[in-house]
Amino acid sequence: MGIISEETFEKLQNVSTATLTTALFKRGLRNTFLHGPKRISQGRNMVGPAYTLRYIPSREDVDTLHVFTDPSNPQRRAVESCPAGSVFVVDSRGDARAASLGGILATRLQVRGCVGIVTDGGYRDTPDIASLDIPAYHSRPSAPTNLTIHHAVAVNEPVACGGVAIYPGDIMVGDNEGVVCIPFKLVKEVSEDASEMTLFEQFVEEKVTAGASTFGLYPATDPTTLEIYAAWRKGRKT
Repeated sequence: MGIISEETFEKLQNVSTATLTTALFKRGLRNTFLHGPKRISQGRNMVGPAYTLRYIPSREDVDTLHVFTDPSNPQRRAVESCPAGSVFVVDSRGDARAASLGGILATRLQVRGCVGIVTDGGYRDTPDIASLDIPAYHSRPSAPTNLTIHHAVAVNEPVACGGVAIYPGDIMVGDNEGVVCIPFKLVKEVSEDASEMTLFEQFVEEKVTAGASTFGLYPATDPTTLEIYAAWRKGRKT
């Protein structure tokens, strides 16, 4: 699993998913924002490599409570093997009629050092999960046990979550708006671009708040805009 530098990590903790999607769009990637998952409790950005679990529809003759006595059960095996620093991503096919996981497994992931959990399905025990420190994203609360709808089949393989293709090791970034997936090979340049874009947007916000028109300012089609921005940026460093 790829490791990002502290500098890249810090940049990703201080940019929005909106800005990241623009930085990715500039590189030809249009489908990187997960549709459906919403954060349960607001907080700082979630940043970490994806570690995945994939579900298919359950079947009554296979998915009984007895499956949890088997230590090789993919859901439990995934939880117990998720590396510290990772984001646990669950492909639930966008189906929230049953829980992708609940409070006990979320707690276990937090204790193991997981830095976030994401599913396009739902969680049970959401009041308990909301009280944890680990960022958690889902589409809506869902009390029924996963076995009623989901059958776990694959651990740390490519998945679809929120309509986005996610490969193990891709960098997942979540803010209070949602989650974006960054291909690992692009993460350094995207983080640098997004960080610079964020600074420029702060400059634009100041100008717009002071009464400036967006024409020529955002985007910076007026050549003088970049000159003024350069002076503003230089002033911030002194």
